[in-house]
Amino acid sequence: MTWVKICGITNEEDALLAIAMGADAIGFIFAQGSKRQVQPPQVADIVKRLPPEVLTIGVFRNDLPDRIIRVVERCGLTGAQLHGLETPAQTAEVAARVPFVIKAFAYDDQSMPQASRYRVNSLLIDAPTPGSGETFDWQATQQIPSGFRWILAGGLHAGNVSEAIVATNPWGVDVASGVEDSPGRKDARLVREFIRAAKHAVPPSEWAQRWPDSDAMWTPEEGREVGREVGREVGVESSAPFDFDLDG
Repeated sequence: MTWVKICGITNEEDALLAIAMGADAIGFIFAQGSKRQVQPPQVADIVKRLPPEVLTIGVFRNDLPDRIIRVVERCGLTGAQLHGLETPAQTAEVAARVPFVIKAFAYDDQSMPQASRYRVNSLLIDAPTPGSGETFDWQATQQIPSGFRWILAGGLHAGNVSEAIVATNPWGVDVASGVEDSPGRKDARLVREFIRAAKHAVPPSEWAQRWPDSDAMWTPEEGREVGREVGREVGVESSAPFDFDLDG
């Protein structure tokens, strides 16, 4: 079953909503300039009210390792997501003190094939402008080095997440703008539908285990059609309109 992170949380109500709907992790954005930026005291107050089994991830961009570690510890977070130009050495410094570390790459980042230099728990593949609500060519995920568990982000919403999972077979998915009423404010219906669609999607790796007599080696377009069918089965159409504001 696909791991789901609801990112861009700015308040306790949305944090509890995401957890109640079945999110495996929630993300708080500390990156300067984001419409969803939060401050450490605010996050620390939210985190202390959350179930301990839920991963709480701080999202940083081009911060020094010392600050990242300090914020994670101050807020009581369980992980950090590095969304900038952090070097392998800087990332390793964070990973030595933070239990769960994600290193993010834009899908067209030329250094992604060398991602094995980063000793992290997971990679995250995103559009060039994080939080923009833009998708990208999912074929680019084929560049990810083997042996890594990785998370798909970038323009996902309830109407396309099943399709994305079946087409790319990620370990997890990450969403922010795709489940919002406005930047930093989650929509309960969109959160519920996104998590439901993601959890019901069956990537090729699971398909072969569940139905060993079937042929799970489909083309990307065949995979997308299977994903669309999964979405229809759980009551979500790929063409469904979404009226949330995009952060770009």
